[in-house]
Amino acid sequence: MKKASVSILNHIEISHKIKRIAYQIYESNVNEEAVVLAGIATNGFQLAKILKEELQNISELQVELCEVRINKGNPLEKVETSMAAEDYKNKSIVLIDDVLNSGTTLIYGVRHFLEVPLKQFRTAVLVDRSHKKYPVKADFKGISLSTSIHEHVEVLFEKEDSRVELL
Repeated sequence: MKKASVSILNHIEISHKIKRIAYQIYESNVNEEAVVLAGIATNGFQLAKILKEELQNISELQVELCEVRINKGNPLEKVETSMAAEDYKNKSIVLIDDVLNSGTTLIYGVRHFLEVPLKQFRTAVLVDRSHKKYPVKADFKGISLSTSIHEHVEVLFEKEDSRVELL
């Protein structure tokens, strides 16, 4: 028997959360000319693209997108990015993912970016589940959820019907 999903956030609520995160990113980078939004493939990168639009609506920041590819099955494999290290060196970076579960994906993403000097490094997630096994936190988050480890949070980004569901 398939378990029913529970709606956590609807399209409008997600839009509000993303707008708030964009303002927080802007506030922490108000003295910068540019910021790099590094989204973890695939949903983290989708979120980064939406955040870029919001940041461009509210600020004069030059926003650069970077896609981060991490093998979630084997995070020790080399992390790949769509930007060369020289392109984000000495810049402000925000590493973005849709859901923070155990922190494994985020911590390996953080490790990758710390191999070059940066001006500032922050993390952002839409949903923080607080099941961390690594000492990593989201600096900017849309919502914190108390869930069991057996539950699954799914984020669906669709043009007019984005949603977060608990399965």
